[in-house]
Amino acid sequence: MSIRDLIREALHSLESNKGRSLLTILGIVIGIASVIAMTSLIGGIQNGLINSLGLNAARMIQIYSSENLTDSDIEKLRKTIPQIEQIGIIDNAYTDYQKDDTTYNVSTEGMDISALKIKGYDEPLCGRSYTEAEAKTGARVAMISHNGAEQLFGQNMEDALGKTIKVSSGEVRIVGVVDNGAESLGSLSLIMPRATIAALFTESYSVFPSVTALAREGADIDKLCDTIKTKIQEFKGLSGGDDESGDVMVSSMKSAIDAMNSFMGSFSLIMGAVAGISLLVGGIGIMNMMLTNVTERIREIGIRRALGASRRDITAQFLAESSALCITGGILGVVIGYLLAWALTLFAANSGILSELGASGGIAPSFSITTVLLAFAVSVGIGVIFGFYPARRAAKLDPVECLRYQ
Repeated sequence: MSIRDLIREALHSLESNKGRSLLTILGIVIGIASVIAMTSLIGGIQNGLINSLGLNAARMIQIYSSENLTDSDIEKLRKTIPQIEQIGIIDNAYTDYQKDDTTYNVSTEGMDISALKIKGYDEPLCGRSYTEAEAKTGARVAMISHNGAEQLFGQNMEDALGKTIKVSSGEVRIVGVVDNGAESLGSLSLIMPRATIAALFTESYSVFPSVTALAREGADIDKLCDTIKTKIQEFKGLSGGDDESGDVMVSSMKSAIDAMNSFMGSFSLIMGAVAGISLLVGGIGIMNMMLTNVTERIREIGIRRALGASRRDITAQFLAESSALCITGGILGVVIGYLLAWALTLFAANSGILSELGASGGIAPSFSITTVLLAFAVSVGIGVIFGFYPARRAAKLDPVECLRYQ
């Protein structure tokens, strides 16, 4: 029997028992849909969290010292440690902003151009970043976080451009909107030149400087952190004791990202195991249906054998039918899983779950062609495995006894 004939016979068998076929493959549909939906959703959340940290999050290093680092110290680190691609000081300050009857907690960050590139703010969502000249002269310009722009000026980000916000003792003009809502410790966040923060915040306000470095691609992050710590201790004459609280502390986002990836991977495995149980139940249902088909079609089997069909042909016919059931279930599962992933994403966005997780700007499901192909492979595998016993049982029937069967 040719492959074309096998496919035609398998599809005819499904069409003749539509209701029973749909009920039989329900377990396969649920299992495949669960795998597609959950892996896509988890992948989307993972990408959203990483994007909210910044494109360079895995290479970003935070440096804290009991003695504030100066621009001279930063230049020494840049020259003596070639594994550092960018390094800059970030001044942090906090204030309040009153608009109508609402008071907003404003987190301000003062950055030079190097720090902007490290954080990925040199390419804002809309508008522009401030220039090198504006950074040096302390121009009263700033970029606002996407969340802050929505709170103050509405959904259209461009409406924030050109507006002014009172910060401490003066005002700044918004020139760009950046996506950094996950990093803001206040209701909204502003990024401006360091010289601007120094001019705006008087002695009554505290400014907390921190240092952020960006490692070069391929650098050993853990080793680089140790090297930076040693160099700073040398520059500042600090002790190298085990107590880091009063000395120098250097940390990276790599460990946090690795931990998050590990957690998401474990969660995916758990969901895969749950979906696997559904697939197992579906496979058992398919075996039961195929055994029923064998019993109902004993005379048909006898006629086929009498007309010259071999045991191999009978086995191939029933295997094709069970595989067709599973492939159909796989196709329906992929489509339903795709729609379910988007539905879960919209639910998570509207319920505020994403904001609590720290994924700013929403997420989109992350669909993988590998996952889809694997789902089809699993579907075919289930059809072959759970359809093999009924197929062999049909092939071993005595053709004479089959023709006598009433």
